[in-house]
Amino acid sequence: VQLVLSGGGPVQPGGTLRIPCGGSGDFGHNPGMAWFRQVPGKERDSVALIHRGAGKVAYSDYVKGRFIISQDYAKRTMYLRMTSVKPEDTALYFCAAEPSWGARPPSDWATTRPTYWGQGTQVTVSS
Repeated sequence: VQLVLSGGGPVQPGGTLRIPCGGSGDFGHNPGMAWFRQVPGKERDSVALIHRGAGKVAYSDYVKGRFIISQDYAKRTMYLRMTSVKPEDTALYFCAAEPSWGARPPSDWATTRPTYWGQGTQVTVSS
């Protein structure tokens, strides 16, 4: 099982960036997929969740209305589209997958630590 990120990089405040995360291997029938981010010296924070089986999409408050999580199931790729980015969005972004949630993700998904992680990609918002 592998998650591979591409994209990331510098972006100006107010700009747009899309990060793909490709998956390979057996994630099970109905995995939950999520994005997290981390800045040096701080805890890893949740960003967004998508769970195809439950038809659920969720966002942490600080990105709600600006970021969009999506999934192309046929391509086994998840995306994070970041719009109206702010300097405080600067972080190392990770994609993650959890096969054990079953039919729906837990309500406290934002504090969980999924089983599978991508390698992380740096996003830097600066003028």
